[in-house]
Amino acid sequence: MKRSAWRYLFKSEDIRKKLLITLLLLVLYRFAANIPVPGINREVIAQMVSSGGAAGNLLGLLDLLSGGTISNFSILAMGVYPYITAQIILQLLVPIIPALEAKMKENPREGQKWMERWTMILTVPMGLLSAIGQINIFNSMAQQMGGQSILTFTYGLSGSSLIPTLTILISMMAGTMFGIWLGQLISEYGIPNQGLSLIIFAGIVSKIPSNLLRLLSDAQNGWWLFILMAVILVLTIFAIVFVQQGRRNVPVLFPGRRIGNRMSMPVRSNLPLMVNMAGMIPLIFAQSIITFPAIIASYFINSKTTWVAGFSNGVYNLFNGQGIGYSIMFFLMVVAFTFFYTDVLFAQQNYGDNLKKQGAQIPGVLRGAPTQKYLTKVQRRITFPGAFFLGLVAVAPYIVNFLLPASVSGASVFLIGSAGLLIVVGVVRDTFTIIETELKLHGYDESLIRG
Repeated sequence: MKRSAWRYLFKSEDIRKKLLITLLLLVLYRFAANIPVPGINREVIAQMVSSGGAAGNLLGLLDLLSGGTISNFSILAMGVYPYITAQIILQLLVPIIPALEAKMKENPREGQKWMERWTMILTVPMGLLSAIGQINIFNSMAQQMGGQSILTFTYGLSGSSLIPTLTILISMMAGTMFGIWLGQLISEYGIPNQGLSLIIFAGIVSKIPSNLLRLLSDAQNGWWLFILMAVILVLTIFAIVFVQQGRRNVPVLFPGRRIGNRMSMPVRSNLPLMVNMAGMIPLIFAQSIITFPAIIASYFINSKTTWVAGFSNGVYNLFNGQGIGYSIMFFLMVVAFTFFYTDVLFAQQNYGDNLKKQGAQIPGVLRGAPTQKYLTKVQRRITFPGAFFLGLVAVAPYIVNFLLPASVSGASVFLIGSAGLLIVVGVVRDTFTIIETELKLHGYDESLIRG
């Protein structure tokens, strides 16, 4: 009887060292997540996060994805998202700018190094803009909601406000760069290529204990909500894994090789196309954009001009995270962004030219551009169920909220939210695959081990 190679997980000195380094760096990250930014009134921030509405929903999402660093406004309040934003911007620019696209195709390895270097460079201005925008938006929200400021001083870049303002901005940027550095250390010395993913993962799961305690503290509904939560989580995780693992295998013929004076027969293989190539990026895009109108409208709700105040109230009520209309718009935006982002990523793969260079061909399809066109058509077809599923997961908390009694918050049933759940399941799956590959590389392959 064969036994799993995972029993050698801690017997391999190299793998054990990588796991311990990863855990140590994640613990260090969580310690840093509790270092507060100077000059911030964290009680006001906490009230905003729990307030509900468009502002509360956006802050709740940011707090979830940052591992609670928004509610206590630590130096890691921006997380590593300026880096991810810079990465996405460059990915979107590559197919738009011909010179960049040619650079990536001519020498993929050098192109990847260029991408990494400019992603880090672009992270600095993105981090500065994010810090300024985060403080300004949060401060405006706080003043609109309760007339208080999130700052303990007057915000500005002149006079006596200059030093405290620069201190906050530099602290937030330094925290973000520290988080990115820890992620790169994990990728280099810990679990390969999983650094930033594990940083985000650690932040999300750190909220589970406090959310669970808050759920069980409800004496009247706590236990049946806990059971409902467990059932929903199991079904959602099963669905996420099922869809994320979904592939469409396109048959490909590779030319035979010359062996002496003879040619071997062509090799038939498959090209796997993913049902959900975009991951959870479309969900974050949609959530950020759909709440933006409500945030802008909140600035003009108290306008002295009647029609401006009325229009602003209408926009705020439409995009405030409540009601069926908001859920439908959110669902449609997630689906649309999934198709858009998948098209961008798939175009960068350039399967048509890559298969042509290898002499491979899809039966019945010409090489080169026709192959790329055919594969794009197939990818768009299989993306539809993936996009529909992602949209359904995005609005699942709102659906549950409509179904549960008014006295119970449906959102509380999701301990880490739908976006967080997608990230957690994806990171766990990828980490599992990487560790299994490491075990095989070290000779601990199940097929080679005798129990």
